[in-house]
Amino acid sequence: MQTPDKTERWQMLRHAAYGVLSTVVGLAAAHLVAAVTVPAASPVLAVGSTVIDLTPTPLKEWAIREFGSADKAILVGSVTVVVLLLAAVAGIVARKREVAGLLVIVGLAGVAGVLAVLRPGSGPLDVLPALVAAVVAAASLWWLRRIDGQGMSDPSPGVDGPSRRGVVLATGGLAAAAVAMGALGRWVTSYRLGGTDVALPVATDPAPPFPTGLEQKYPGITPLRTPTSEFYRVDTRLTVPAVDVDSWTLTIDGDVEEEVTLTFEDLAAMETVERDITLTCVSNEVGGPYVGGARWLGVPLADVLARAGIDATKADQILSTDVDGMTISTPLDVALDGRDALIAIGMNGGPLPRENGFPARMVVPGLYGFVSACKWITKMTLTTYDAEQAYWTERDWATDAPIKISSRIDTPKPLSTSDAGPIVIGGIAWAQGVGIDKVEVRIDGEAWRPATLGPQVTDDYWRQWFYEWEAEPGQHFLAVRATNKDGDVQSDVRMTPFPEGSSGLQEISVSVS
Repeated sequence: MQTPDKTERWQMLRHAAYGVLSTVVGLAAAHLVAAVTVPAASPVLAVGSTVIDLTPTPLKEWAIREFGSADKAILVGSVTVVVLLLAAVAGIVARKREVAGLLVIVGLAGVAGVLAVLRPGSGPLDVLPALVAAVVAAASLWWLRRIDGQGMSDPSPGVDGPSRRGVVLATGGLAAAAVAMGALGRWVTSYRLGGTDVALPVATDPAPPFPTGLEQKYPGITPLRTPTSEFYRVDTRLTVPAVDVDSWTLTIDGDVEEEVTLTFEDLAAMETVERDITLTCVSNEVGGPYVGGARWLGVPLADVLARAGIDATKADQILSTDVDGMTISTPLDVALDGRDALIAIGMNGGPLPRENGFPARMVVPGLYGFVSACKWITKMTLTTYDAEQAYWTERDWATDAPIKISSRIDTPKPLSTSDAGPIVIGGIAWAQGVGIDKVEVRIDGEAWRPATLGPQVTDDYWRQWFYEWEAEPGQHFLAVRATNKDGDVQSDVRMTPFPEGSSGLQEISVSVS
């Protein structure tokens, strides 16, 4: 026979498991409902998105630096663990005080529902997944407690408790239901995200033939054009917005002569251009991966704004809004100064991927993405910085953030070991809007040595480079710096990404044997 203490512990564990299982079933049901209605309103995602908004900037930057593209999965996992721990507590409480335990379960869903409806751009349907989670989870816990109370024998001989068969059937059935609803929800979400087949126009002003990059001759150097599937993604979205291109529109309002709303077909019918442009995320550390070069197809931003008629004496900001209510502010003058600022609808010869802004996004060369690259864009409001603040502006990031001259060593890798003899040091450098004029390499603190530049694409595009080094055995330190066509040299002053982008020179250590 079990001792009273062991019996008590077993019963607490059993009821904790009931709380966890009930909550999992509720979350699965909510996920399915959210997949059909508003994917971002799924309870865990609603809570996770709020956590992102409330997270201090230094902690955000640390997460991006340490976890890279896995930061979102880690956040969702952490939120889920906390929810399930609280669900276990609810199950234990419900063992002796059923109403209190059920209220804890309902309260967890209620918090998610409140956070969902408080998100920018939310609507009445955003609360539905949380309501479903509350009802299903509470009903599941209530039912499990009834099954538990109807049993006649505990798994341990001589101790009163639930029937093994009844509990196994009940828990197994609920677990199967959770798996089925979760799988169906994933399928629905995948189905909704699947269609990006749109007819792209032939560019009125096509880009010239793309040159062959150094990566063909020197493996390890970043490809001159980033494959679409490998283009970096840094944003606050825990789920990719599902946008129906047939119902999508882009509205231009605010300080304009006439509010204008354009469909995708309207955009595609305008004069389109192809441009090779490098984009950079402000979260990119020195030598970091959040930079990519692609060929974009789009309509000049100035042409789109001209449809509404703008008065630059009134407005100084384009406040862009995406389909989920995220806002990004862009200085109006950059849309009018002649640079190739675009509303892009194509990337590398195909439609924009969902992850990179389908069906349309803003692309502005020379500015970090947080003040220029609104993805899934649906509205542009002409206003002033005094009147309106965007998401990042409210968090004290810079309002005008030109990309700094930067360079990166791609090969050899940091802390790698190579054989003595000829070694190619190579990488990329960028100075959007001006262009790269020179790249230099420093070995073991000696004088700077000129590297050989790769092909020129445009001044808005990165430049590959390489240096052939006759390496001797030992530990060596390699550094790189770039100079733009105006003669400005990359700064050696180390700065973190916040609030206007990182700076400093990349220096790595390598071993030669």
